[in-house]
Amino acid sequence: MATASELTEFSSDAALAIDSESRVVAWNHKAEQLFGYSATEVVGKHCGDVLRTALHQGAPLCVPDCEIFSCFLNRQPFGTDDCRIRRKDGGWLTVNISSLAISDQTPSAGDDLVVAVVFFRDPKNQPDSPPLGQKLQIFTLGRFCLAVAGQQIPTAKWHRKQALTVLKYLVAQLDRPVHREILMEFLWPDDDQRRTWGRLKVIIHSLRQELRAAGLSEDVIETTNESYTLRREAVWVDSSVFELSVAEGKALQYQQQWDSALLRYKHARHLYKGDYLEEDVYADWCMVQREQLREIFLSLLAGMADCYGELGHYSEATQVCRTALVIDPGRESFYRALMEHLVRLDRADWAIAEYQKCQKFLKREFDMEPMPETERLFRQILKTHGRKKLDH
Repeated sequence: MATASELTEFSSDAALAIDSESRVVAWNHKAEQLFGYSATEVVGKHCGDVLRTALHQGAPLCVPDCEIFSCFLNRQPFGTDDCRIRRKDGGWLTVNISSLAISDQTPSAGDDLVVAVVFFRDPKNQPDSPPLGQKLQIFTLGRFCLAVAGQQIPTAKWHRKQALTVLKYLVAQLDRPVHREILMEFLWPDDDQRRTWGRLKVIIHSLRQELRAAGLSEDVIETTNESYTLRREAVWVDSSVFELSVAEGKALQYQQQWDSALLRYKHARHLYKGDYLEEDVYADWCMVQREQLREIFLSLLAGMADCYGELGHYSEATQVCRTALVIDPGRESFYRALMEHLVRLDRADWAIAEYQKCQKFLKREFDMEPMPETERLFRQILKTHGRKKLDH
């Protein structure tokens, strides 16, 4: 079996190899030509410190919980189209990315060391402009974090922790002015406003200083009269891009453009790392938005399952339905979709088992029976495939 160095060196595409700590261990000549970095400049560095990668609509890839690295750790391949990567000279390239994980048997690698080999192909062969520029990148789905040009901002080192709390609140009100009295009540509900106004000015000043230290301009947060606004055009927010991608997917699905819709759904699913501001699980001010985004995510999964089904990819459709039922095990529409796709896979026995699972869950949790449409589907499967499936 070829080693990671050999796969990288003899690849017809630009390629690199990374180890289990995301350090570059191989970098071929095609990568030098494409990105402008020599192997000497790259090998030994963290791959995210070299490449600034963004997906569809500017969603950064080189972030905490990087999808390529997650696939690598699980020894799964990764592939995506239409990524943008920054060259050494500052220009941007549009590339397709694919990767694989192998056990590297080179003497220097050690025994059974798993290495990821990542391939880059430039379909346009020309630089492109960056999708993000110097916008503040805000990640709200899952663990909250900030980045600029793909580099994470170390918010744990911020001097005033309430500055981050104010920023989260402004993100939840994106592009809408928030009066200072609302922020003062939010931060110090039991204190006198004459005292808290001075504190708020200190917090806002500290927040602007932290953003300025990260290379951002002060107008990210705009002051108008006695209100503060986080300007939409100055930031990239994952939840906003997520909603837009799902809406685009729904529109394409309505037009029966199954492949294109599925691509949009996949981009949106990549962005949904977890619930909205999940670290603030008990905060009532973001609870409604969290539930709305979770519903949109379930709608995304339903759309993905439908698209896979229309394309005849029933196995993938069943996997999506099972994912949705982990999130919401009482959602009968996903049980019905799962049953239908299992029948198409000639696994009517599994479809019947899913009905029984649904029936037991609803009885145990809500003392309810399945909906009539779920019952009708179950009876139809029994009639078509025979009661012997139920006996098994």
